[in-house]
Amino acid sequence: LPREILPRVDEGIAVAYLKLPEGTALEETGRQAQRVEAAATALGAVGIYSRIGVATDEEVLAGADPGTSASAQLLIPVPGGKGAAAFAEKLRHAVPDLAQGSLAIDLAGQSEFGSLIGREGRLVRIEVAAPKLAEAAQWAEKLRASLTGLPSLSDVRDAYASTQPTVEVTLDRSQMARLNVTSTQVAHIEQDDAGVTVHDAKGGSHRGIALIGADGVKSAVRQQYVGDAARVSGHVVYRAVVEKDAFPADLQWNAASIWVGPDCHLVHYPLRGGRQYNVVVTFHSREVEEWSVTDGSREEVQSYFEGICPRARQLIELPNNWRRWATADRDPIATWTFGRATLLGDAAHPMLQYLAQGACMAMEDGVTLGEALRVHDGDFAKTFVLYERSRVARTARVVLSAREMGRIYHAKGVERLVRNDLWKDRTPERFYDAVEWLYGWRVENCLAV
Repeated sequence: LPREILPRVDEGIAVAYLKLPEGTALEETGRQAQRVEAAATALGAVGIYSRIGVATDEEVLAGADPGTSASAQLLIPVPGGKGAAAFAEKLRHAVPDLAQGSLAIDLAGQSEFGSLIGREGRLVRIEVAAPKLAEAAQWAEKLRASLTGLPSLSDVRDAYASTQPTVEVTLDRSQMARLNVTSTQVAHIEQDDAGVTVHDAKGGSHRGIALIGADGVKSAVRQQYVGDAARVSGHVVYRAVVEKDAFPADLQWNAASIWVGPDCHLVHYPLRGGRQYNVVVTFHSREVEEWSVTDGSREEVQSYFEGICPRARQLIELPNNWRRWATADRDPIATWTFGRATLLGDAAHPMLQYLAQGACMAMEDGVTLGEALRVHDGDFAKTFVLYERSRVARTARVVLSAREMGRIYHAKGVERLVRNDLWKDRTPERFYDAVEWLYGWRVENCLAV
């Protein structure tokens, strides 16, 4: 799998792969897997997950070996207080005949089993959580039963979340769309004194007491009630991930670092504990852009950074693959609540990336909405009015400040000299004071008086 899509995983998990001679019966494979599980249990492990036989659909899609009746996998939580590597070594010694050639043990962070399954946008993952793993599994089985007939439905497997057991059910997005399970567009919204009805493009109707349009930058809810057009910025963002070994040692800083230039800038920062580095470049396009995400071109990136200093420019030579975003936002609006319907997140205030605040503002929206709902004891009409009044000015300031930050980063000519003079010799404390309005937000005072 491409390393750039590997998530952070729990290093406290050991993954045991058992591969017996080809043709071994399923029953014998199960017996040998039970030996490994018993050995791990004797070493103090609890909550062990095992699967005998073939790989799941999403693992095969990701390039994994389909598996046979002679193969098994075990996901073993390392007992508390014990090092994962030391535990794995003890487990090998506990089943020496298998460890000589049939059994491989990795830490989850180094294993295919602990990696993200499939590429972004290709799979839908539904997590079912419950206080106990058995309960989560039961709910997952009910979900599987309700979706009978989907050819891409994967096996249920436990993900060992840090707080409570979860079970993942993975579905292929394209199969779901063909079977009318998802990919349903909102066509029209109607309201009355008692609630809201959403009509979808397939003729279905969905009734509720209120509607929160958290449907992103191309919100159907916003389109009906506001109807404004997106503002395509003309700025293009390229993103890529580079392995630590390939990244210049003298630039491996544990910080988000930015190089700014005329009509362009470059950002890099560590990922996954410093094992990888994210490289993000932005430039003013020479073309007329449309709001989109596509595969990128190394040649295009290089053409916009020909005049920058060599130390920074070397970074754009590193990635093998880029993703290209043509960015856009919308002008701030003073009203985003319409009776029993309101907007949240990018649907309410889509913004450019220059302050890295899009997701932050959406989370603040959610917290503020919850607080307003608590204050008004479940009265959605009053809640939405208070929520909107509490959020409009702040989010508009972020939208406009993000635009201005892009101008500051990309300054040239006299503007560049002014920017450099403003920032020259400024102490960290002055920088902190300048962004206190942004980072000093607290839930205790999030509601408007």
